[in-house]
Amino acid sequence: MVRIRTVVILGFILSVGTWAWAASPAPEGAQVYIISPSHGEMVTNPVTVKFGLKGMGVAPAGIEKANTGHHHLLIDTELPDLSKPIPADDNHRHFGGGQTEITLTLSPGEHTLQLLLGDFLHIPHAKPIMSEKITVIVK
Repeated sequence: MVRIRTVVILGFILSVGTWAWAASPAPEGAQVYIISPSHGEMVTNPVTVKFGLKGMGVAPAGIEKANTGHHHLLIDTELPDLSKPIPADDNHRHFGGGQTEITLTLSPGEHTLQLLLGDFLHIPHAKPIMSEKITVIVK
């Protein structure tokens, strides 16, 4: 069954402040990973980051469907609180449309990249599905 949740409902829940976040389950063995670039790779701008997913499907934010989620790219940051929705800012990029890659510009130097899968409400799954953190060097 597919259900569409609206941002208005989520906004109301957040404003009330009484929501108990319930993480969606994920199938055993599900994995998210960065296809490219590779750990330690020297890259030039613009940088295209390609996302991989195994054992689950991709569904846009707001679509509640079992065994799916959508990507979040963490740039130069640590993992957020895994019991709450993933923040949305320059260090926590959301791909709620179901996108599987991004081309971005990074400042010269070292940067860390990590993927974290979120459910229909941007909450990490009950057993969080995250990639290894990689480092890239931008010329």
